[in-house]
Amino acid sequence: MRKITVSAIACSIPQAVYAHGSAPQAAAPGWTIDPWIVTPLVLFGLMYGIGRLMLARKGRKGIAQGVICGAGWLALAAALVSPLHWLGERLLSFHMIEHEILMAVAAPLLVIARPVGPLLWSLPRRARLAVGRAMRHPLATRLWSLLSAGGNATLLHGIAIWAWHVPVLFDAAVENVLLHRMQHLSFFLTAVLFWWSVFRRSQTGSAAWHVFVTMLHTSILGALMALAPRLLYRQQADVAAAWGLTPLEDQQLAGIIMWVPAGTIYAGAALTLIALWIRRAGQGRERADALHAL
Repeated sequence: MRKITVSAIACSIPQAVYAHGSAPQAAAPGWTIDPWIVTPLVLFGLMYGIGRLMLARKGRKGIAQGVICGAGWLALAAALVSPLHWLGERLLSFHMIEHEILMAVAAPLLVIARPVGPLLWSLPRRARLAVGRAMRHPLATRLWSLLSAGGNATLLHGIAIWAWHVPVLFDAAVENVLLHRMQHLSFFLTAVLFWWSVFRRSQTGSAAWHVFVTMLHTSILGALMALAPRLLYRQQADVAAAWGLTPLEDQQLAGIIMWVPAGTIYAGAALTLIALWIRRAGQGRERADALHAL
């Protein structure tokens, strides 16, 4: 475990490597320069910055939203570009940290920041109007309404999590770069859909229930990994010994990360939503009593 900590600290070494690429056993952690990851990240950052400047000129500063969006963007970069990704390709435990950052940190931050408006304002006027019309098209609105409904979004996110943790699919994603990208993309997009339904679509009480259900089933999956008496994921097993862990210990640590730290994030979100629900219910009752007294 001490070796893992030392390796994480050493991640600041600016050595560029490619995902699943030419040197899978490189001596030191390095940055992952994958054009399919870096290009969308840079494009998103530039477009958001330009759009935020355009809105600021119109008197809509949105400083808090900008900070939150920046935090979400940095979380994405940490998960996909920083040496954490390099370590995640070699150790299941770091792979799990990477996934949890995508789903439980970056996705909710970006949903809270609501970056769509600044992104649209970064476009030329004609393009902005065309995209806006496409987003308001009845087919697009019906599809979004269907996918972002609380139960549907929770189900889709749960399917993505459990399907990719089936051992044969998980090992295949570690081995194949295209599958790995699809895995990360499905985790992130279904997480955005899930958190959007929680923060923007569902009633507070229903949102708390959906977060609780997600916490419950991900904790069960983490517990199954942590308590499994045998190795479930074998693709990264040969590398664990070089980091002072047996393959089973690496798997158990990954399960604990999903079970406890990630579960704590979902539990905190659920408790916050429950508190808001109780508070709003109390305020509604007070207003009702006041009107009745009149």
